[in-house]
Amino acid sequence: MPDASQPKTAIVTGASAGIGRASAIALAEAGWRIIGIGRDPARSAEAEAAIRAAGSAGVDFLRADFDSMAEVARVAGEIAGLAGRIDLLVNNAGGVRDARYATLDGLEATYAANHLAAFLLTTRLLPLMGAGGRIIAVSSSAHEYCPGMNWADLQLETGFSAGAAYCQAKLANLLFTRELARRLDGSGIVAQAMHPGIIASNFYNYGDASMRAHLETKGGNPPGHAARTIAWMATAPECGEPAGRYFHDCAEVAASPAAHDDQAAAQLWAHSEAILARLAIA
Repeated sequence: MPDASQPKTAIVTGASAGIGRASAIALAEAGWRIIGIGRDPARSAEAEAAIRAAGSAGVDFLRADFDSMAEVARVAGEIAGLAGRIDLLVNNAGGVRDARYATLDGLEATYAANHLAAFLLTTRLLPLMGAGGRIIAVSSSAHEYCPGMNWADLQLETGFSAGAAYCQAKLANLLFTRELARRLDGSGIVAQAMHPGIIASNFYNYGDASMRAHLETKGGNPPGHAARTIAWMATAPECGEPAGRYFHDCAEVAASPAAHDDQAAAQLWAHSEAILARLAIA
């Protein structure tokens, strides 16, 4: 049984800027202990100071590049050394690219950072979560533009489009959440996903010109707007069972039909395990 007198522990990926930083601060203000993960040392140091100033029950900030599955595995081990129990995992890290880049693992970078890193981190940390734990995937309404996973060319080696890669990765977030929820049924751990909305941050800076131009016409809310929903999802009874749902602005919303494909969700899980096994990570 967890000690109710101890602060709850939240893991927030991509916590050095944008939605991740704002979410970590919101949770710190509510008294959570925060373990943040970021890539850039300077931004991470600034975020750590801001989270401490928000009144967190404790802060640890780890560095990792989520393009690398070895880095993800390493940071999962570091978290296990810092926390005997995890109450919340916010899989927020990700990004967009302006072209097709191959990681050192030979993976398409958008897919690696947005989906596979979250898959690996989550499955590694599950043993530290008990009943009452929650896992939140930061997806996007961009998933609606992907009719289904491109199983014939999941790494998009042919005819790459930055927008298509991002939309597929955001669909993967929802399918992973759906299969994770199915596997966790009865455990008391709840996995949900959310759409943050268009946020005014540096997130889209690495997208291609057409993506940046499109988003510039949309404006955007400050990162704290999305953080409000994430902090709400961390404890709200409305975000408990049933799991595998999708939220936006503190309310449940409908995901696309492709995001409800149970066969695709199971296939994505198996495919993700196979990639990690090939990399000798699993």
